[in-house]
Amino acid sequence: MNKLLSLFMLCIVFGWRFQVDPDPLLPKKENFWIFILAGQSNMAGRGLLEPEDTIPDPRIFTLDVSDHWVQAKEPLHYYEPGRTGLDCGLSFGKDMIRQLDTSIYIGLIPCAVGGSSVEQWLGDSTHRGVTLFSNLRHKAELAEKVGTIKGILWHQGENNANPTLIKDYENKVLELFHQFRSAVHNDHLQIMVGELASFLSKNEYGHYPDTINRILHHLPVRDPFISVIPTADLIHKGDSVHFDGPSQRVLGRRFAAAVKL
Repeated sequence: MNKLLSLFMLCIVFGWRFQVDPDPLLPKKENFWIFILAGQSNMAGRGLLEPEDTIPDPRIFTLDVSDHWVQAKEPLHYYEPGRTGLDCGLSFGKDMIRQLDTSIYIGLIPCAVGGSSVEQWLGDSTHRGVTLFSNLRHKAELAEKVGTIKGILWHQGENNANPTLIKDYENKVLELFHQFRSAVHNDHLQIMVGELASFLSKNEYGHYPDTINRILHHLPVRDPFISVIPTADLIHKGDSVHFDGPSQRVLGRRFAAAVKL
């Protein structure tokens, strides 16, 4: 006991500090690659959950509703409890770790909120109880303490697919991506953008989803750190709006294939 007390006193005298790992499950910071999931409902996920989606992998983590890092399992998004479903995140994470050295771990940060427009993201609006941009920035700050943010997965546009909100959509999206990169202090952060689905109802959306997709495909011309993920062959869950579970898993794998390692 006296020896322990003496050691403690020496630490105080010489300014030594005991370092305690806040979460011993997490890897070293340089080995923890973190990706943010943002946009509206098809990124938040509305697919049907199946048992395979709830099986965690020891190399994939997510931030939970209390901002604690936990092993990831679906559903990842928790902002809209009445609408929660399968997103593409865990599928993305599992495909990523298959490409990477076993020393690399993946972190997933859910930030998507259904029905959100680009204008609401740009304006930091509070939508369905979530202040959109501030929430993403807060999660990014938490991520930067323990790992490296490697990219953003973005799926949004249904809410802008109308004659009013489609105006200047391209410039608004690019401005938002600029703000995302400023928030994570990386001007060259990869942003992977999912196409709007081909099954969106023509009666409800008209030709505007096609216009949004043409705009999305033009983004890499202006910004080489943006890539576009195809979705034309994916199918809906029966509502002509949201990807079904199998399509979400495919979408996750396609996002993973687009990441430049």
